[in-house]
Amino acid sequence: MRLLRVAIIVLALGPGLFMTFDGLRALTVGDYLTPTSGPYAGQLGPWAGVVSAVGLTPRSTVMKIIFVVFGLSWVGVTAAFARRARWSVGALAGLAVATLWYLPVGTAVSVLVLVGLVLLRRREAGR
Repeated sequence: MRLLRVAIIVLALGPGLFMTFDGLRALTVGDYLTPTSGPYAGQLGPWAGVVSAVGLTPRSTVMKIIFVVFGLSWVGVTAAFARRARWSVGALAGLAVATLWYLPVGTAVSVLVLVGLVLLRRREAGR
C-alpha cells in the first residue's frame, strides 16, 4: 500500500509542478513551452482545442492564471495527501476529474491517479 501511495504522489506532482511552472512562465515570458522545431513548432497541445471549445482563448492571461491555480492546487492537495489528511483523497480525485481536459498527458496522469485512488480505497477498506 505504501508503494501505491508513493506512486499516486509522484503522478500527482507531475501536472502540479508542470502546470505551475508553465503558467508562471507564460505569464512572465508571454507564452507556454511549445516545440521549437518540427511540424508542431510553436503549437500548443490538443488541450488548446478543448479550451477553445468552451470559449477560452488558450494563450489568454485568464488561461495562464488557470494553469497556475490548477498547478498550485495539485501541489497543495498532493502535499495534504502525503500527510494523510482525510479530505485530501476526495480533493485529489476532484482535481484529477477537473484536469481530464488537459490532453494528452494531463488526461493520462489524471486517469492513473483516479485508478490509484480507487485501488487504495479498496485496499484500505479490506483491512
